[in-house]
Amino acid sequence: MPTGSGHSNKAPSALIFDSGVGAISIAREVRRQIPGLTLHFGIDNGFYPYGTKTEEELRPRIVDTASGMMAACGADILVVGCNTASTLALPPLREALSQPVVGVVPAIKPAAAASATGTIALIATEGTVNRRYTRELIEQFANGAHVINVPAPELVGLAEAKLRGEAVTSTDLIPVIERIFSVPNGNLVDTAVLACTHFPLLKEELAKAAPRPVNWLDSGDAIARRVRWLLDELKLELPQTPGVSQLLTSSDDNREQIERAFAEFSPSYLGAGIPIKA
Repeated sequence: MPTGSGHSNKAPSALIFDSGVGAISIAREVRRQIPGLTLHFGIDNGFYPYGTKTEEELRPRIVDTASGMMAACGADILVVGCNTASTLALPPLREALSQPVVGVVPAIKPAAAASATGTIALIATEGTVNRRYTRELIEQFANGAHVINVPAPELVGLAEAKLRGEAVTSTDLIPVIERIFSVPNGNLVDTAVLACTHFPLLKEELAKAAPRPVNWLDSGDAIARRVRWLLDELKLELPQTPGVSQLLTSSDDNREQIERAFAEFSPSYLGAGIPIKA
């Protein structure tokens, strides 16, 4: 594992990688817990959305694109701020990179521990809901809790619409709310796992649309704590204020929208064209 000795002349940094802007939910929590860490953003918008692609297409694409972006920005840590990418590509990413890699795992274990009724909802994209990796997580960490799988691919678009300044109403969320609460045992759900990094961006709207209060859990806190631990392991000392954030994309598609979405982090746009293997 690399040490901090080679980083004395630059601020420690992490690259947060996603196909869209959902990783903003992770970035906000990392910034809240580690304000001195420089955050770079790698957006594979040239292959967005990941949820419609096959595993065979995605795995090499994720490894090549994220590796190219890490080389371009020189980050000390890669944060894969995407459940789809994490469930598919963490092992090959760790083989390809010398820097540590942090992935997003659905918060099934803390949800099962928090549930008083023993019934939780797992809200995710269709790919994540149906993937073997997710089934294995449930088998290992649900601890006997009943898990209602809730595919909610439309939440991705609604979250991105919210970031563009568009209103998301309770009416927009009715189909998802029905998949949580109007199914067998849905009346027992008291904890819901937001298993896509886009979804925490809609936490307030989901809570308002729900028929009763539930505990909405995501992975942001756990990711930020893991990054903090790795910084200590790497012996990287943080300045009082972060350095210049960089925004990298794999395509010029929707560049202005992406820049607006990440404006709160004031990143400098480095442009598209990150080298990707054919």
